[in-house]
Amino acid sequence: MANAKIDENNKPTILGTLQSDGVTPTLVQVNPTNGGMKYVDDTTGTASTRTNAPIDENGNYAWMGVSSADGTTLIPIAVDSSGNLLIQST
Repeated sequence: MANAKIDENNKPTILGTLQSDGVTPTLVQVNPTNGGMKYVDDTTGTASTRTNAPIDENGNYAWMGVSSADGTTLIPIAVDSSGNLLIQST
């Protein structure tokens, strides 16, 4: 489990949910040169069925999104073990 880093304004960094287990909060990685979030165009696997956000040891919540199928079901936003957001580009 990764704990969110805290900035000087006491705000946590972004956490995603590890796709391989659907429960582990994982730090989202950012390119230090251009500030862009790192990602992998990967839609393999199965989305987590959790309807509540995973929490790190300091009480910071991982990101959640809304299902594109029904617009209401909450789904944890997935990252891989390297902290890359998993996206569907098509």
